[in-house]
Amino acid sequence: KICPGQTFQVSLLLSHLLAAPAYTSDVLLQPYLSSWDELVKFMDALGPMVGLISKEIESKTSIILTGKNKVSKHIGAYHSVRSMIWVELNRGVVNFHHQTDSGCRTLLRLHRALLWLKLFLEKLAETPATGHFRSPSELCREAYQNTLAMHHTWFVRRAAELAFIALPERGFFFRLVCVQNQEGLRTILNRVARAIGEVYDRTQKALEENGMLDLP
Repeated sequence: KICPGQTFQVSLLLSHLLAAPAYTSDVLLQPYLSSWDELVKFMDALGPMVGLISKEIESKTSIILTGKNKVSKHIGAYHSVRSMIWVELNRGVVNFHHQTDSGCRTLLRLHRALLWLKLFLEKLAETPATGHFRSPSELCREAYQNTLAMHHTWFVRRAAELAFIALPERGFFFRLVCVQNQEGLRTILNRVARAIGEVYDRTQKALEENGMLDLP
């Protein structure tokens, strides 16, 4: 259901994520990018410091959209993750040794960020046996350290750490997704995390099969 008064809508995020998987192992780009539109709103809702990270995400989704528009005359060229990989490899757009603005390289950066958000949502959904909840700030930092941090420079890592300190408390997330308690939060966030996991696993497989997990 639509959550009144919120820019970020978890129901829209979930619908886009569920629409993204295609065939047996592909991901449709349009719902994938629409999922990121909602995830950017999610990050923006967490405060201006986290919003700096979301601006970087937006610049990356725009690169894929620009590439999609440039080759729109090729039917289905950027229809899915695998079709984009195929087209860019055949057009010589992807460089395995030097940094480029190819859709594949950009997708890899989004892919890494998606794992960070998935892990954060999973941690936020957990109900500890002790009954002692860790702060969202701590959980987000831990998720970042286990995922994105290894790909970032020292300066970027420090900026991210500062952004996580300013994260809202747990009650904010109840309001953000329109639930009353941790049980409601757990139910919704686990559904979202599972949907993200399906998209992530398919994208991971496509990138891995084409040797793209370490594009510069």
